[in-house]
Amino acid sequence: MQAQKRALLIACGLAAAALLPLAAHAQAADWPTKPIRLLVGFPGGSTPDIAARTIAEPLGKALGQPIVVDNKAGASGNIAADQVAKATDDHTLGLVINGNLTSSKMLYPKLPYDPVKDFTYLSLIATAPLVLVAQNNLPSGTAFFDAARQAGDKWNYGSVGIGSVGHLGMELLKSRVAGFKPEHVPYQGNPQVITAMLGDQVQMGLIPPGVAMPQVRAGKLKAIGLTGGRSALVPELPPLSEAGVKDFSLEVWVALLGPANLSKSAQARISRELEVVMKTPEVRRKLFEQGWQAVGTSPDGMRTRVTEEAAIMTKIISTRGIKLQ
Repeated sequence: MQAQKRALLIACGLAAAALLPLAAHAQAADWPTKPIRLLVGFPGGSTPDIAARTIAEPLGKALGQPIVVDNKAGASGNIAADQVAKATDDHTLGLVINGNLTSSKMLYPKLPYDPVKDFTYLSLIATAPLVLVAQNNLPSGTAFFDAARQAGDKWNYGSVGIGSVGHLGMELLKSRVAGFKPEHVPYQGNPQVITAMLGDQVQMGLIPPGVAMPQVRAGKLKAIGLTGGRSALVPELPPLSEAGVKDFSLEVWVALLGPANLSKSAQARISRELEVVMKTPEVRRKLFEQGWQAVGTSPDGMRTRVTEEAAIMTKIISTRGIKLQ
């Protein structure tokens, strides 16, 4: 009799254990229960905004609730990131850029959120190399850097502002190339940087390919190389390593995250559906046409990327004494 009872208890326990994954799946499927707000810290029509809208519609369909993109521009995306960190409704996500997670903490002493502790990392969405673009009358390849060394600090470079990836990337490049000393001139946007190059106010800049290549292909500016390996986005361009630059790799990227208190059911459902969405040809094509290489990573993959880049940016900000004015 005792043996029969033990056998029955064991059988019941095994049955209950078998139902646990089904129960967890059912709980994940119950989320979301209302429309999801996707905060973007940049204005409508900006590169991050377009990337957010590209994934919002198919991901919303997969989740069974619409995803509403909400633009909260300001402070280089940090206003929106802070609102995501403080969200408590379990239906607020954010799409952020590199700087919000890798350099803002060093640049903003009173940053209202912690890039490590206050978020649930979900996935990188897309990446792109930067193009080192220069005035068209300047030489190419190693000859460009030879000329830059001779010019010293008489040459300038433009970026979209202090602490931007174009600014920090160029300072990182200066640390990798001996005698390379162009001075920084900040502008409001990359179109203004290009205008400054065409107007002989700056000699160069690190610019996303989607913005840079129309001017390069029109013969108005010259592409020196990419801040990384070869890219399908611009297959005709060599990496800067072919111009003698060693140990230099940098990309711009956008990523999806939620607040630290995002429920496990939400995390599980987003991860499952996003993995499928990021592999669809339509989404990959649209991102590619915008100048992005679709990625899609695990939360751990995103965290590794953030950790590695934050260490690099922290060092360059500290050693170069970069401060927001």
